[in-house]
Amino acid sequence: MEKGVRRWIVDISKWNPSSNDFSFALSLLPQTHHSSITRFVKMEDRKRALVSLLLQYTLVHEVLGIPYPDIVINRTLEGKPFLECARFCFEFPNFNFNVSHHGDYVAIASEPLCLVGLDIVNFMIPEKETVPEYIQNFSSYFSSSEWDRIISVGNNEEVLAEFYRYWCLKEAYVKAIGSGLAYGLHKVEFHHTNWTSISVKVDGVTNQQWRFWLFDLDKGHSVSIARGHPRLAIESYKRSLKRTKFNEEEHNVGLHLPNPRFVLRTVEELISVIHKAKRSC
Repeated sequence: MEKGVRRWIVDISKWNPSSNDFSFALSLLPQTHHSSITRFVKMEDRKRALVSLLLQYTLVHEVLGIPYPDIVINRTLEGKPFLECARFCFEFPNFNFNVSHHGDYVAIASEPLCLVGLDIVNFMIPEKETVPEYIQNFSSYFSSSEWDRIISVGNNEEVLAEFYRYWCLKEAYVKAIGSGLAYGLHKVEFHHTNWTSISVKVDGVTNQQWRFWLFDLDKGHSVSIARGHPRLAIESYKRSLKRTKFNEEEHNVGLHLPNPRFVLRTVEELISVIHKAKRSC
């Protein structure tokens, strides 16, 4: 099943398309997605939305081998993307993926059995706010234990990074279960040893059916991965999954698959794959 575990990331600061280049890349995607990209005013936001979809279609095509015209990607009401898979039989029991973008990076992660959640954070604050002022706006989303760790870690730069690392993990968790921010982030408490051996308490109870990883991409960005049991997904997301019931042995196989490092992809590579896939149909 390891083939179904993918981690790809794109640095969009390296891609500065002309108007024609952007239009060509957009034309490769199904028309149904175009408004979700062009609704953004700023080009950087349009780039993130476009690259997110290019990653999704490329990953599904390359990993599952589905002909490009047959790939149908939708979103739940809560906004989590999923593959319409009823017409296909895959070698994976429960293939699913998640995407994230913030700052310079757009990424995608997939799993063959377990739920997957992914989040990227860029350590930034509004220009007119100090670090203490900014993070105080979000204090209610953290447990007292988490908050004490955040505010006591060191100088303002270190405090901001610590705040975002916790936030990144919380987002990965709620994205994995498909709830988005509707689920109370304050109910999810993380513990770790120097950001390894990460565990989670939900409503005060340690949940052993999850694994988490967190990496610093560079000085200003972090990325986190959440991997959990499919039965923990919210009901609306469960309906998009192939299976949600697995016995303990099956789940442990999926839960303890290797977690690979992120592979750096370029926008040009993604465009080339999709263009070739479309021409071959």
